[in-house]
Amino acid sequence: MGNTFTETLRTENEQAWLQAVQHRFVQELFDGRLAEPVMAGYLTQDYRFLDSFLVLVGAGIATADSYEARLRLARFAGEISGEENTYFLRAFEALGVSKPQRDAVPDTLATAGFKSLFVAAAATRDYAAILAVLLVAEWLYLEWASKAPETLPGSFVHAEWITLHDNPPFRDFVSFLRNEVDRIGPKRGDQVRDYFQQAVALELAFFDLSYQHPLPGWSR
Repeated sequence: MGNTFTETLRTENEQAWLQAVQHRFVQELFDGRLAEPVMAGYLTQDYRFLDSFLVLVGAGIATADSYEARLRLARFAGEISGEENTYFLRAFEALGVSKPQRDAVPDTLATAGFKSLFVAAAATRDYAAILAVLLVAEWLYLEWASKAPETLPGSFVHAEWITLHDNPPFRDFVSFLRNEVDRIGPKRGDQVRDYFQQAVALELAFFDLSYQHPLPGWSR
């Protein structure tokens, strides 16, 4: 039995994919050694593109070809705007990062790239292209989070960032995305491959740039 289409996509981007899921950022997060200015900068940038990410999810809801898929994506949009949004706000408070501090920080190249990619994929009105970007954002994170040690770091800022991306409902959602891309992706192969590759490259760059752009002026 041959590989699924999503397995093929991952294999085609294996070098960048593995560099991302095995990144220094991930290892230091697992160990609780991640410097707080780096984590603060990372979360600030990640939170910065939540709005355009919801645009992407909304486009997925609008272009899905079944009611069941619309419902699943709509539930995910609720989770992003609920539990995950609340985590960000709690984490910023715990790290002592104010909204003016966050607002004063410019986008990194990776953050700007993600914003552009999310909006571009949404604008295609092509369900397969939209799913290709969503799949990378969730599947890559599940893969690194699922490798976390049994004993999680003591800080909830670190621990909950891991558990948000490795829990049974999240695994089910990634399976849903993979099944959808396996179902419709091959018919839009070139476009899906292009969006998938761009998303993987940006995920790796996002981790890299977190070390180059710790939150300036951060202190506790």
